[in-house]
Amino acid sequence: MSEIISVKGGVCAPQGFLATGTAAGIKKSGKDMAMLLSKVPCAVAGTFTSNIVKAAPVLWDKRIVEEEKKAQVCVMNSGVANACTGREGMEICEKTAAVTAQALKAAGYEVEPGQVLTASTGVIGRQIPMDKMGAGIETMATQLDGSEKGAELAVRAIMTTDTVPKQAAVSFMLDGTKVTVGGMCKGSGMIHPNMCTMLAFVTTDAAIDQALLQKALSASVQDSYNMISVDGDTSTNDTCLVLANGLAGNATITDESSEAYALFSEALNAVNKKLARKMAADGEGASALIEMKVKGAASVEEAKIIAKSVIGSSLVKTAVAGHDANWGRILCAMGYSGETFDPEKVDLYFDSAAGSLKIIENGVDTGYSEDLATRILSQKEIMITADLKQGDCEATAWGCDLTHAYISINADYRS
Repeated sequence: MSEIISVKGGVCAPQGFLATGTAAGIKKSGKDMAMLLSKVPCAVAGTFTSNIVKAAPVLWDKRIVEEEKKAQVCVMNSGVANACTGREGMEICEKTAAVTAQALKAAGYEVEPGQVLTASTGVIGRQIPMDKMGAGIETMATQLDGSEKGAELAVRAIMTTDTVPKQAAVSFMLDGTKVTVGGMCKGSGMIHPNMCTMLAFVTTDAAIDQALLQKALSASVQDSYNMISVDGDTSTNDTCLVLANGLAGNATITDESSEAYALFSEALNAVNKKLARKMAADGEGASALIEMKVKGAASVEEAKIIAKSVIGSSLVKTAVAGHDANWGRILCAMGYSGETFDPEKVDLYFDSAAGSLKIIENGVDTGYSEDLATRILSQKEIMITADLKQGDCEATAWGCDLTHAYISINADYRS
């Protein structure tokens, strides 16, 4: 099977994709609108928030994915979520699609309004100013760029409390044809995806059947975005979209059992995991990424549930923030996960750039060095491994520590 190689360019790395960002004045300062365009219509797949309260763009995009199954452009804004906005919120999506199609036509691109996706992130309950949105769309239609610069402008425009832009891209060979998958996302707080405020956009020049594209995405989010948590809040706006334009020229992937589908799925998963990990590391106020691996489980589902229980624990998160090897909190979080295991068989390890340490063996303290444990937990990336010793399945979840800064950021979010 072909090697999957990391490349630069984010969403613009695959052939035929252009992007940009601009400051439309929706936020008080900085870039707040982005546009992503394929030169030709794409097969589209999507996963969305499980929150009963769904933002207007979520409902708009779900209809396109499920009914139209094709899309060509996505218009994104930050600052206002367009959630809990009633009929006016849906009208904003309709107007956005119409204005986008018109502006792109004037710029030399033919796009149908029904193939315009929308995405929003920001404060819930406020209406998007359509005059500013329209002006931003017209500006971006003339500034679309297929280079790394275009991708960078777009990813920065969708940031809210994010401190760093989040992009990834990989390429691989498929029957002698180079295929690329690129992506960008935003997410720092209100992150507990159950497909948060998480937005992810993935592009590919692979030719693939739309139903298989949806199947690959639905499977991938289970091992990537659904395995992260920052604060336990599932947003009203969570959206992950994949656009496949087929411009790589590979034979269209139509067989789920084929090596081509397996390789594409692996590449898609690689990009999604990279993006998910970046979101967990950039949690609001976070000082450390926590990677929780559960191995020796009886099933993958069991391992996933236990791993997510640990990274979602406020007590575990605050212990890491204090560089405190309070392993009892980890075992406690594992125990209330709802899964059954024998705590007297559990081995627990801490790892980071500062070293490795076995904390407990068969559920009992190993007499480890507190000084070394503190040094390990003082790094920017920390891995916790729990071996249940009751099977051969494993899973990994990602989260972050919980600091005083998280409260400061969210207490003043609307100010």
